[in-house]
Amino acid sequence: MAREKPIPRSLRRDKNRGRDRSRNDDNVKNLSVGLMDIDATIMYYFNNVIKPTVEENGETVKVPIMYANPERWTMAQKKGFLYDNKKQLIIPLIAFKRTSIEKDETLPVDKMDPLNPRLKYTFQKQYTSKNRYDKFSVQRGLTPTKEMYAVPVPDYIKLEYEFVLWCSYTEQMNKLVEQIIYSEGSYWGEDGKFKFRTQINNYTDASEINVNSERIIKTTFNVTMNGYLLPEEFSSVVTTQKELTPKRIIIEDGIGIDLGAVTSKDVKVTMQGRGSSAGLDNPVSFFGGTGLTIDGGTTFDGTTPGNFTFGIGQDVGTSSTVQFSNVTASNTLHIGPTSFEISQRQDGKAQVNTDWVVQGDIIAENYIVSSSVINVTQSNHSGSNIFGNNLEDTQEFTGSVSISGSLTLNGGNVGTDVTTFDQYVRKSFVKKSNAITAQTASFTAITASAPTGFDSTNEQDFIFFINGQYMEHDALEIQQVGTTFRLKVDTDSIGYDLESDDEIIAQGKFNS
Repeated sequence: MAREKPIPRSLRRDKNRGRDRSRNDDNVKNLSVGLMDIDATIMYYFNNVIKPTVEENGETVKVPIMYANPERWTMAQKKGFLYDNKKQLIIPLIAFKRTSIEKDETLPVDKMDPLNPRLKYTFQKQYTSKNRYDKFSVQRGLTPTKEMYAVPVPDYIKLEYEFVLWCSYTEQMNKLVEQIIYSEGSYWGEDGKFKFRTQINNYTDASEINVNSERIIKTTFNVTMNGYLLPEEFSSVVTTQKELTPKRIIIEDGIGIDLGAVTSKDVKVTMQGRGSSAGLDNPVSFFGGTGLTIDGGTTFDGTTPGNFTFGIGQDVGTSSTVQFSNVTASNTLHIGPTSFEISQRQDGKAQVNTDWVVQGDIIAENYIVSSSVINVTQSNHSGSNIFGNNLEDTQEFTGSVSISGSLTLNGGNVGTDVTTFDQYVRKSFVKKSNAITAQTASFTAITASAPTGFDSTNEQDFIFFINGQYMEHDALEIQQVGTTFRLKVDTDSIGYDLESDDEIIAQGKFNS
C-alpha cells in the first residue's frame, strides 16, 4: 500500500489537540450522503412503496426496475427497448437514468472553507454507560458530562432523472402510470434514513412499438428530486465532531490562576486551614499582575485564617468615575444613562447616534454637510460664516440658494437692488440709425445705466449690423451725447467708410 506524502510544515494548519476525542467505542457514526444514496432511494421507493405490478394472463407480475448504465441507455434510446443476456426482450420493465445535477441556489450554505463549514447543527447524546447519573452525583451537585456532536449543513442540489416504462398493453401502462403519479410530491426514501422530495412532470403519451411481430407500449417521464450532499471524503473533518462538556475542575500543585484580567469589582478569597497546626504541606502563594494589588499578604500556609483582598486601584462601579490612558472598543462604545453610542460603520467611518454640542473649535481637513447648518451661540441662533480665505478658493453649492438678507458682490450691494439688476439684465432693444457720416452713426436713444457694483454699459453690451452684416467690436466705440447715441467706427480697422444710404441696426441695452 502506497504511503501518503507528508504535508510541508509551511502548509500545516494549527491543530487544537484539545478537541480530539477518541471514538473507538462510540456508536455515533459519521454522516455522509452521496449520489449513490440518492439513486438508491429511488430503487427502494419503487420496490417497497410503489411496488409496480401488472396483470399478465391472469397472474400478477412484478415489474422490475433497473438503473440504466450508459450501454443499456444507449440501446434503449437507439432501439426503443432492452434485451437481456440471452437476447430476450425484457418486458415489463422500468429503467431510469440520472441526466443532470445543479445546485439549489435558493438554499445557500456558508461554506467558505469546506473543511470548516460555518453552518452546523449540534445535538446531544443523552446517556452513555461511562457517565451514569447516580444518587451521589445528585447529592454533591455534580453535573454529568455531556457528549455533543456537531453536524454541518449539507449542500442542497436538484437532480433530474429520466424514466422509461415498457409493457405489453395500454391497460397495463395506465395502471403503472397511475401508481407513479399518485406518489408525486412525496418524500422518497427509506424510513429512518435519508428522504428526498420529488416532482414528476413531462409525461409522454403511450406509444406502440412492434419488435419481431411483438407489440410493446412505451411511456417516458422526467423526475426532479431535491437532494442534498454530504461527501464522505470530508467525514473525518466536518461531520459529527465530538465534544465533551467539562464535568469538574481539579487544581493541583503548580497550577496558577491569573486574576489580572478582573476589572469589574474587587475579588475576595477566604481560605481556612484544616488538620494539624503545622499548616499546609504546600502553601498557596498569590502574585499581583499588572494593575492588580493584594492586601493581607501574599502567602497562605493554613496555620491561621487568612483574608486576601484583590483590587485594581480604582472603583469601576456603574456610578464611579473611571480613568484610563487608552480605551479600545471592539464594537460599540456606550456613554451616559441614555446609551449614547459611538460605533464604526462598515465603510470604516465613525458614527454617532445623537447630536453633538462642541464648546471649542472643530478643525477638519474636509467639512461635508449632508443636511443643514445652524450656528448656535448660547441660547439664541446667530453668528457668521466665512468660507475660504483667498480668491483662489472655490465654494460649490449643489441645489438652490435662498438668501433672506443682502447680497454683496465685489463690494457692491446686490441684495438691496435686485429688481434694478433684474431689469437691467432683461433689457434688450433694437434701434435704427437716423444719421450717418463717414465715420459716425447716430441713434435717437439713451443707453441703460448698469446697477451699482457692475461695469458701465459699453459697446460689448450691443450688437451692430450694417446692411445685414455683423460689425466687429474691435473697430467700434459708443458715445452718449445727451439723447443721442453715437457709434464711432474705425474705418481703417473695419476696411470701409460709412455712407449716408447705409442701414445700421443696433441691438442691446438701450433705456427703452
